[in-house]
Amino acid sequence: MADTTTPAIRAIGVHKAFGSLHVLKGVDLTVMPGTVTVILGPSGSGKSTFLRLINQLETLTGGEIDVNGEMIGYKTVERRGKQVLQTLNDKEVAAQRAKLGMVFQRFNLFPHMTALENVMEAPVHVKHMNKHEARELAAMELNRVGLGERLDYYPAQLSGGQQQRVAIARALAMKPEIMLFDEPTSALDPELVGEVLNVMRSLAKEGMTMVCVTHEIGFAREVADQVVFMDGGVVVEKGGPEIIANPTEPRFKDFLQHVL
Repeated sequence: MADTTTPAIRAIGVHKAFGSLHVLKGVDLTVMPGTVTVILGPSGSGKSTFLRLINQLETLTGGEIDVNGEMIGYKTVERRGKQVLQTLNDKEVAAQRAKLGMVFQRFNLFPHMTALENVMEAPVHVKHMNKHEARELAAMELNRVGLGERLDYYPAQLSGGQQQRVAIARALAMKPEIMLFDEPTSALDPELVGEVLNVMRSLAKEGMTMVCVTHEIGFAREVADQVVFMDGGVVVEKGGPEIIANPTEPRFKDFLQHVL
């Protein structure tokens, strides 16, 4: 039975600086397994940087992030009778990253590959799955996101919403324990947003642990177990989806007045 008591993600005093620019200034956040956390906030508040730290696309300046009870980026080793932290090597980082699926604003599909081939790529080259198994897996995941009839289409033949759904299928094909979404609808025309959100809703219903950075307030209100408002590199307010209707922090109230 899956452990539902250990946090899926636990961030403790997370800091991130790019030179003199201090983007994250001590973020504490817990995400429990099987829940959906939606992170809201203005541009430049550090939301996307926080996701990139979880997936080790950026390196922590300070603090700690644990994924399913395992510290990311480091391991404890004994040196001269003392326990010290040692940076993980590339292979160890890749093993940790394989537990996480990440969907970006931009779809980053290979233009010369069909939808099916795009989804097959990582299982074949990262997990060394044989091509027949990978083809069956890719077809299943594309069916799951409603693209079973578009397996042989190239990205240029697909709408933005369809391309983003291929990107979601590509992430799911790696069988992640947690899905991270970094503003997955922000590059889409308004009429295409709904089809991507519908896929995310269905994943939530299946019990997928999800952390979503988004401006889709309706989605947050409907699907989130936890809503987090970030501004200025810190968590300003967090709670259940009811905080959208009843924010207590002035900065969150002001943000909602501008986006609702």
